[in-house]
Amino acid sequence: MEMSLKRRETMHRLCAKGLEIFNEKGYYNTSLDDILTELNLSKGAFYHHFKSKEDYFISIVQNLMVQKVYALLVEPLDTFENPLPIIVESLENALEPGRQNEMAYGFMLNDFLTEFHKRNEEISRYLKDIINVWEVNLVSVLKKGKVDGHIARHVDCEGVATYIIASFMGMRTLMMDSSNRQLKYQYIQQLKQYFKSLETERVLA
Repeated sequence: MEMSLKRRETMHRLCAKGLEIFNEKGYYNTSLDDILTELNLSKGAFYHHFKSKEDYFISIVQNLMVQKVYALLVEPLDTFENPLPIIVESLENALEPGRQNEMAYGFMLNDFLTEFHKRNEEISRYLKDIINVWEVNLVSVLKKGKVDGHIARHVDCEGVATYIIASFMGMRTLMMDSSNRQLKYQYIQQLKQYFKSLETERVLA
């Protein structure tokens, strides 16, 4: 039990540092020697934990990125209230520059999807799986919002989920090298207006 816990702690530390390295330099611009230097590991110690650089990155996706994206964009959707304001809040938080470091800034998901597109099908699949989990949960909470009377019955929940994901990823790209609060503010305000059009009309007594 103790060894298992120690191994998990070691893996988390290695994955967290690796995410910083790959975020800063990009996967293909980072050599194994760069990784070993940054982690202060020998080749033997590295290969004790990972089969390859690719296996290392997949471990980062599975052990860290999934958790981070889930905590920001999926976990908040577990609600009995009107989901629309909660979705807006989760997107607003996900676009907020990190308080401790830039790792919180969208979690680099879009950056890595772009980098691996047509270059590594396996890693692309792991990254797209994160998007798919988010999409499934969005559709589910939107459908529940319709049943609960918060969202109009004519709304296409799958289409709305696609729009939410596409708009967020687009904003993530626009804000890649900037913490432009005006840009973020405009996006969130327009999103709120769009969501208002999805709500069930309330008939005043």
